[in-house]
Amino acid sequence: MTSVPWAVVLAGGDGDRVSAITRDAEGGVVPKQFWCCDGHSPMVRWALARARRIAPARQVLVVVKEAHRRHCQRHLADVPSESILVQPENRGTAAGVLRALVEIESRVSTAAPVVLLPSDHYVAEERVLHDALVVAVRAACEGDPPVVLLGISPSMPEHGYGWILPDAPGVVSRVRRFVEKPPVPHVTEMIRDGALINSFILVSRAHVLLALIERVFPDILHAFQRLAHDQADGPSARRLYEGLPSMDFSRDVLQRASRFLSVVRVPACGWSDLGTPERLRQYLGGSPHDPTFTPAPFGSVAA
Repeated sequence: MTSVPWAVVLAGGDGDRVSAITRDAEGGVVPKQFWCCDGHSPMVRWALARARRIAPARQVLVVVKEAHRRHCQRHLADVPSESILVQPENRGTAAGVLRALVEIESRVSTAAPVVLLPSDHYVAEERVLHDALVVAVRAACEGDPPVVLLGISPSMPEHGYGWILPDAPGVVSRVRRFVEKPPVPHVTEMIRDGALINSFILVSRAHVLLALIERVFPDILHAFQRLAHDQADGPSARRLYEGLPSMDFSRDVLQRASRFLSVVRVPACGWSDLGTPERLRQYLGGSPHDPTFTPAPFGSVAA
């Protein structure tokens, strides 16, 4: 039987690449995940709605940065304080993932499935993505390999993404190869070979992800575990973060662990990562998607 998942919204980034666009009325920079796109709800709310469709609200965590606290107070007022995990600094996606996993480890069994959701994704057809997530949760709980990525079928040779080469056709497949942000000529070749875009949406049991992180960053993992019951903005946590390198979860962890990865093919759903100026401008200009879109709840998935 599939366990009830936890969902983690990763919202601790600074959004430096799009900071020229994500400005408030006074011209100040707003981190992209908290920026109200074209006057509508910010991206972090889209990701939060996505998370609440796949996990109970009490099992949804949001990882943020201390400097963004005022944005959290405005846009995450309905999220319980214990569900907002504050990092003293942004040290990359691996640090955000580790912060959330150690929190889950301190609360429940690490056998719990965990869904990781970036906070800067646009999805035109949320139900399609949700259905793929349901498949991924089931595969992570019952299948092998134990880490399940969501792979997006590309419409063109997009650069700046990670790419997944499935081992076989079908909805769920082992990963033959995982490449983080290859050069453009390689992307074209990989697409001809059936590659999928790595959405960085993934599902795995908490203990599996902790084990993969330990293979690469054992001392950092143990330092986080020692701080599990310390306040996130306490002096020990600040000292830890000050000494951390920038750690990318895809590049530093997943790319080194291909044999532990599988992938769920996501049908076309109008997915886009809005983390670059080009993609954000396309979104705001109505190409390839309608900029007035705001995700709306559908059905009742988890209570």
